[in-house]
Amino acid sequence: MLPEVEINRVLVVTAHPDDVDFGAAGSVALFVDKGVEVTYLLVTDGDAGGNERTLDNSGMAELRRTEQRTAAKAVGVTDVRFLGHKDGLVVPSIELRRDIARVIRQVRPDLVITHHPDRNYNNVAPSHPDHRAVGGSALDAVYPDARNPYAFPELLRDEGLEAWTVREVWLTGGSTPNHWVDVTEAMDRKLAALQSHVSQVAHVEGFVDFVKTRFAAWADQAGFASGHYAEAFQVVPTA
Repeated sequence: MLPEVEINRVLVVTAHPDDVDFGAAGSVALFVDKGVEVTYLLVTDGDAGGNERTLDNSGMAELRRTEQRTAAKAVGVTDVRFLGHKDGLVVPSIELRRDIARVIRQVRPDLVITHHPDRNYNNVAPSHPDHRAVGGSALDAVYPDARNPYAFPELLRDEGLEAWTVREVWLTGGSTPNHWVDVTEAMDRKLAALQSHVSQVAHVEGFVDFVKTRFAAWADQAGFASGHYAEAFQVVPTA
């Protein structure tokens, strides 16, 4: 794995607002504590989600962007970007790969965190079609697109964005994790981030206990001490 001291910039690529907070907000908080620069890239505005449907889709999109920015601040992230693709209709495409490769070349991260592109048959929730499409496209943007100076030549010609090689990718939501991060000391910030998504979670009874139970189970699987919480990833070397 990439040594922690060599991780200076992290790009998190997700499909919807709240995805990063469920999957990786604790780890993000710990990165920020160490002085790592973290950028969030959201492919959609999440306008097709939400329990409160008195808003039309444009109103929901604005609300969810605001909620995500608030959630990001809870873990110390201020750079939050949105691509504006249509929620619920994301598909792997050359256009999406280019959009993600552009941000990779702008941010120049050592590590990318994104969705696992494969369906999880043990837990279907992480396998939303948008998640799988974004995960696959992000991996394609990491390799080969962002590092290949001949891929999307307009990024260099028109925008001055030089090729960049991401050294490692962490995938969330898969069925075969191989790396667990002890997020116990950041669990309060993870919960604050998740609860910032009022339109998504305010109606869920026992939400905090649900979250704690889920991430305590990951800690148990990782072999951490009782009372700890963990986030799980599959690490993919990409250097």
